[in-house]
Amino acid sequence: MFEDRVLLGFVIVSTIAMAWISWPFFGAILWALVVTIAFAPVHDRLLLINPARRNSVASATLLMVVALVIVPAFAVGTLMVEEALRTYNSLQSQEINLGRLLLNVQSIIPEQWQGYFERYVVSDISGLQQRLSSVLTGGLQIIAQQAVNIGQQAFNFALALGVMLYLTFFLLRDGRYLTRRIGEVVPLRAEQRSALFEKFTTVIRATVKGSVIVAIVQGVLGGLLFAILDIRAAVLWGVVMGLLALIPAVGTGLVWFPVGIYLLVTGSVWQGMVLLLCGFFIISMVDNVLRPILVGQDTQMPDYVVLISTLGGLSVMGINGLIVGPVIAAMFISAWEIFAESRGLHRH
Repeated sequence: MFEDRVLLGFVIVSTIAMAWISWPFFGAILWALVVTIAFAPVHDRLLLINPARRNSVASATLLMVVALVIVPAFAVGTLMVEEALRTYNSLQSQEINLGRLLLNVQSIIPEQWQGYFERYVVSDISGLQQRLSSVLTGGLQIIAQQAVNIGQQAFNFALALGVMLYLTFFLLRDGRYLTRRIGEVVPLRAEQRSALFEKFTTVIRATVKGSVIVAIVQGVLGGLLFAILDIRAAVLWGVVMGLLALIPAVGTGLVWFPVGIYLLVTGSVWQGMVLLLCGFFIISMVDNVLRPILVGQDTQMPDYVVLISTLGGLSVMGINGLIVGPVIAAMFISAWEIFAESRGLHRH
């Protein structure tokens, strides 16, 4: 009927308009949803103890989020920025001498390779040092610039954080009711709707448990190991290792392995050996041990799909893409599976 078409058009237009005005807070909304799903089991257990006090239970869960996630993130972020700035200044002032490192490398390579090393490396050692310095300082400069941007946009950051925590409270308190209401109006059969919602929740929870928690553990272990070995900017490198651990097939070895080699060639033999052995047998093994325990086969997505969707999400949406990419991939796979089943093309 004409009235139904008008109503449908109004629903579509109003939904698009709402998405448009909410877009500046997309990150806050996304992470409120992620935190809610991650802490939902804790909230549900507290609610079983006090079923009549929904507001108090949601508030208690939110306080746990602040204590366990927000405060540590601020503390680590502050230390990381300070160490990044110090390291950047050291490279700029030549306090960290990359040329001396190359000479140390030359002293330990086999004699038959000395000629090649002198011809292609030592002959242009100043130029090579400048290129290496530019690569390292470029990355550290990005961190420093981001720190300045955060300071300049402190109000926007605080506003987004406030919106995220505010939404988290209501999603914790009313999440199941909202999910049920949304499910009632989605034009899918009950089993199809249930399958999509379950996949959506499972992928977010698996991403948090299997990627974020594993990355945090690897970053903490790496940072502690650097601190124990008295390696400069331990917090900074711990954060970098944690970020690299978020990306499938990349891993923390991009940090601890070259640093271990650096220690060996600069004469810190026992520190280098300890770092390389602990990096291989402890830091790298965390992923193999923890991920199956925390996630199991929850996502049921091929590794190459996880890799492509994560890297694609990061390149398109930044840190938000870490969640959005795998969720889109999971929804894509689920949609095609449901479509195949509806056409009688069941998977064998």
